[in-house]
Amino acid sequence: MLRILLVTACVGVCLRSADAADYPQAEISNGRITAKLYLPDAAKGFYRGTRFDWSGIIHSLVYRGHDYFGPWFDAMDPKVRDYTYENGRLIAGACSAATGPAEEFQVMGFDEAKPGGTFLKIGVGALRKDERPYASFTLFEIADGGKWTVRRSRGSVEFTHQLSDPASGYGYVYRKTVRLEAGKPVLTLEHSLRNTGKQPIRGTVYNHNFLTLDKRPTGPDFTLSVPYRIQTTRSPDKEMAEVRDRQIVYLRTLEDKQVVSVPVEGFGADPGDHDIRIENRTLGAGMRIVGDRPLADNRLWSIRRVLAIEPFIALAVQPGEETSWKWTYEFYTLPAAAR
Repeated sequence: MLRILLVTACVGVCLRSADAADYPQAEISNGRITAKLYLPDAAKGFYRGTRFDWSGIIHSLVYRGHDYFGPWFDAMDPKVRDYTYENGRLIAGACSAATGPAEEFQVMGFDEAKPGGTFLKIGVGALRKDERPYASFTLFEIADGGKWTVRRSRGSVEFTHQLSDPASGYGYVYRKTVRLEAGKPVLTLEHSLRNTGKQPIRGTVYNHNFLTLDKRPTGPDFTLSVPYRIQTTRSPDKEMAEVRDRQIVYLRTLEDKQVVSVPVEGFGADPGDHDIRIENRTLGAGMRIVGDRPLADNRLWSIRRVLAIEPFIALAVQPGEETSWKWTYEFYTLPAAAR
């Protein structure tokens, strides 16, 4: 059993440069897209928090000179809960300091576990429960980090995470392949999850999608579009953004600590609603995200340095069963007339 207490070696602020060569990483290319990924590593990995799946953390993806993903924070400090601003710098907590398409699974078994017992976070491991209530931003001890296997090729990286935790009754084999489609400006995230434990696996998984397109500040040159009429229970600040039928548009460039956060509701049970476009007219670049399952939820969170659309899907896997899902990313440029 692998027992890990995370980030205790960090004193004060720990810098997390996306260009740092000492973090285990891989590069893939299909001739049209080049992407760089951080690899899971309990001792030296870039991301060692207990919120996001450790696999498939993309810190750069370049298509036609545009870089879609990269660091949105200046430093990481384990004392910070989510993120904060200090002396003009943006500081992320250990659990939030991820980049690119970072996925988070709903926690399982927390309420049933007693203090000192374990609960499950897929893509992270079996976590040790203490006296604190659960929160995604809370850094928990990893009681068992499971076993990671990584297979690389020129155009893809396949991650396999195996975990068996008899104390909680949970176990799984989780596979995730980050693949660049041959000859196309397309990235796919292919997943499978086999339940090898005694407990059913139920909950949601979503992709945070930390978009940092060319480090362009979030503002009026960005537009988010979906195929359904958007309904929302919380409208954005009317001075910063607004919902227009099937789009969310920004009315001003976000500055300082400003946030635009919107539930992007109104979708139906048709997987065709799981189709999102984000375009920047000034840069002439766009990204389309398509899921092969119906949306369970959809949210937008954005600050001046990052624009994140967060599509959720539901998971239900009985012991002995397996399920799969996929997100497809298409990267494109806009014709001059559309800018």
